[in-house]
Formats: sequence, C-alpha cells, structure tokens
Amino acid sequence: MADTLKLYIGSKAFSSWSLRPWLAQRQSGLAVEEVVIPLRQPGTKPAIQQVSPSGKVPCLAHGKIQVWDSLAICEYLAELAPEAMLWPAERGARAYGRSISAEMHSGFQKLRQSLPMDFAKTLLAPEVEPELDADISRIVAIWREARRRYAGSGPFLLGAFSIADAMYAPVASRFTTYRIDLSAFGDDGTAEAYRGHMMALPAMIDWGRAAAED
Repeated sequence: MADTLKLYIGSKAFSSWSLRPWLAQRQSGLAVEEVVIPLRQPGTKPAIQQVSPSGKVPCLAHGKIQVWDSLAICEYLAELAPEAMLWPAERGARAYGRSISAEMHSGFQKLRQSLPMDFAKTLLAPEVEPELDADISRIVAIWREARRRYAGSGPFLLGAFSIADAMYAPVASRFTTYRIDLSAFGDDGTAEAYRGHMMALPAMIDWGRAAAED
C-alpha cells in the first residue's frame, strides 16, 4: 500500500503559507489527508512542533518523508504528480515561473506586515506607505507581465494553473480583503482580472468557506 500523504496546515483564515501547498495539492488531483492545527491558541506551538521539524506549518508527511516550507511542498507535489503539470513543460516558462515564485517566497515583507491575511473578512486598508506602495506595484507588474506573456495559453500566470498561482493566491486574497484598488499601482485592468479569476476558483471558494468558520 502506498504511503498516505498528510498535509498539516494552520487556520484557513490566517495561514497564507498553508494556502499555497493546499491549493497546489487540490489542483494536482492527489489524495491528501488534511490536518488543520488552529492558530493563535495556547496549544498551537506544541501541536505544530509535534509534526513539523521547523515548528511551523505547513508540513507534508509522506511515509517517513517530511517536507516543510510551502514552496518545497509544492515542488514535491509536482514530482509526485507530473501529469498535473504544476510547472509548464517549456523550459523558459518554468524558469520564469520559478523566478516569480521565489521572489514571492522571499520578498514583499511590507505587504505581509501591512496586509495580513484574514481570508473571510473585508477590512479597511491601512495607509499606503512607500514600502507598501513598492510591494503592491511590483506584484501588479509581475501579474501584468505574466499575463502578457502567457495570455494565449490560459487565464493563469503561466497560462495553465501552476505553482506560481499557488504562491500568489494569498496575495489575491489580501487584495480582496483590503479592497485594494490596483489601478492606483499601475494596473490597466489585467491584474484586477487575474485577482478576480483566482478568487473565483472552486478551491479558493472552498478555502474561504472554511476560513469563515475559523
């Protein structure tokens, strides 16, 4: 019998890092057991430490294999389900997708601080300071450029759904929660259309329903 895949994630209202591999596994078609560890509770830290070497979620368990870190989990899922094409076949598109995914993974600290994910709510946007302006403007530029390059292949960043979309999904939710007017950051409607497309994905809708119960 094949080893069961078990994905440990945090509360869906708040855990942006958990959303990324959760969305990738949903789109992959792999059977994955989901274990939600409520965040911001007295027992949260010890519960996570029992299942994750880093003491953080998400963490994927596959038999004796443990994979922690959102991007690493997404890459592991891509290896397990090559038929799902979580990265495109064309080398240049893969390189571009990996580049923008890594940029999301390691950057945009001001956006994370100023627009924390609260998936199921609608909140007032904070004052947009220069650092936040730069982060939002860069994301708008990435989305516009990706859609310019791959619009002929589908509605996602690289045409078809990819890990790049999983990495930027929490940003789409943040822009929705705080009602960010992307036209104020250089958007011509392309980034806003992509945001709307991502939020309308059945998997994102399912995540939002669960987040509203957190």
